[in-house]
Amino acid sequence: MLELFPEGFEETDRDQEVQLAAYTSADGERRLREAFAEVSSEPVADDWQDRWRSFHRPGRVGPLWVGPPWEPTPEDALAVVIDPGRAFGTGAHPTTRLSLELLLELEPGSLLDVGCGSGVLAIAGAKLGFAPVHAFDADETAVEAAHANAERNSVAVQAGLADALTAVLPTADVAVANIALDVVEAVVPRLEAGVVVTSGYLDSQRPALAAFEHAGHRAQDGWAADLFRAK
Repeated sequence: MLELFPEGFEETDRDQEVQLAAYTSADGERRLREAFAEVSSEPVADDWQDRWRSFHRPGRVGPLWVGPPWEPTPEDALAVVIDPGRAFGTGAHPTTRLSLELLLELEPGSLLDVGCGSGVLAIAGAKLGFAPVHAFDADETAVEAAHANAERNSVAVQAGLADALTAVLPTADVAVANIALDVVEAVVPRLEAGVVVTSGYLDSQRPALAAFEHAGHRAQDGWAADLFRAK
């Protein structure tokens, strides 16, 4: 779906299945039917360009409130205001929430966000007192969104374009990697970090990281996040 609709799509849990939906043209529907065995389509209302906002709902994780700029921010929370633009990451996905829960357990220090998307974890870390904060993504759109969201939240996040599989990344006290399991297992051994928070995979999976000791686990709606400490 990311390859077919990099501008974004919706993901909805339905019983034991996941429904993926995209607002697209007839050409987009053709590409969708070529890629998937089961596809249905229906016309959308004239206000479809605004309707996607209804899927981005705010949420709270401990002292943090994560939500879009069109929602009112509560006065009793550390607000992390995220407009994903065309990048992945609104803060609503369970893997983001689980990563934030583990991040809240750690003492602030330097922070590295690998595969930062729209910058949710990096910005939340900055709000929690982590510094300096570096964020990297291989997608230029994501880096632009992370820059814009850091400015929107008035925090210092140094976001850059990099392939974490090959680039030399900064040393950090804490690293977060909310990405696919195979990428986690390929990237984390390359990092110089004392503590790593990983996510982006199912609860039935667990990263194999020989140089790290497993120190914590969180699960929600079939997704998981784990805490590792360097041996």
